[in-house]
Amino acid sequence: MSGETDLNTLLQTLQPVLSVDAFVFVSVPYAVSPTQLANALMVYKEDEGTTLILESSFASNEGFAVDSTFKRITCNVHSSLDAVGMTAVMSAALTKANISANVVAGYYHDHIFVPAGRADEAIAVLLELANPS
Repeated sequence: MSGETDLNTLLQTLQPVLSVDAFVFVSVPYAVSPTQLANALMVYKEDEGTTLILESSFASNEGFAVDSTFKRITCNVHSSLDAVGMTAVMSAALTKANISANVVAGYYHDHIFVPAGRADEAIAVLLELANPS
């Protein structure tokens, strides 16, 4: 598996980047329309239905009720899926700041969805992990 596994290196090279777009999490019955599938940032099947992460504007246009909007923070360090502790450290720091974190791991990067109104604070928290004073 490629990617960095050393926790200190991961944190020092975190490079968190905030998305411009806002996203929502929705749940649909197991049958996902081709349009929804094509526009989904993520699809995950749960026992209760299929979770989609969609751009907020697309979800509204599709008629989904939107409770909360989130901003995506992408950690641009190429983290290994075998790395230990990175999401725990980030989650703990965001927890200390009372910011909810919904973490999604991709093959190359970890992504954290935080409440849209707290996104700048969340970036500051993560930057502090990369460059502690």
